[in-house]
Amino acid sequence: MVVAIDGPAGVGKSSVAQWISERFGFFNLNSGAFYRAAAVKILDSGVDTLNEDAVVDAVKSAAFDIIDKRLYLDGTDVEERLRTPEVDKASSVFSSIVEIRHIINGHLRRIASTINLVAEGRDMTTVVFPDAAVKIYLDASVSVRAMRRFNQGSSSQTLGEIELSIRERDHRDRNKKEGSLLIADDAVVLDTSTLTLAQVYEKVTELIKAYL
Repeated sequence: MVVAIDGPAGVGKSSVAQWISERFGFFNLNSGAFYRAAAVKILDSGVDTLNEDAVVDAVKSAAFDIIDKRLYLDGTDVEERLRTPEVDKASSVFSSIVEIRHIINGHLRRIASTINLVAEGRDMTTVVFPDAAVKIYLDASVSVRAMRRFNQGSSSQTLGEIELSIRERDHRDRNKKEGSLLIADDAVVLDTSTLTLAQVYEKVTELIKAYL
């Protein structure tokens, strides 16, 4: 069973996905980790990173697996390598290559066919898992999302700067050539602007239990 969650930046997708994972015992699929692992493969292969064909071929040859809830690349646990600055920078570049997105999406679907999972992102309900059992689109106003991020205290930006950053991110996400942020026709839209996390969890629980 797949629970797919989409929504704009700062809306709480990661928190909700983690809660679903813990509440229902589903694997929390982080699609971004797969793009980071693909970057590890490309960097380790030594190919010319400016040669798109060579980069794509490197990813095509990679084997991705989930073992004990950890991501393995070509039989090796790479979880500890996914957050390095080098991999972070490389993954942001390579993830924009359409063919690489197709390859990674294929691996995500293969893994989803073997386990119950929750997946969150920008195109989980529309592109990656269009046949997901439960589709949720989380939303909230820009001002609310900015305030939530500001209140986390983890950013050196002012509230106004955070709001501007979110608006710019929304524009990019909604205008991507591949995997743009859209609301699936059969997704349940939850506007969390005036809801607490507990209230969001309650509504999500009802949706999942209705399917189980």
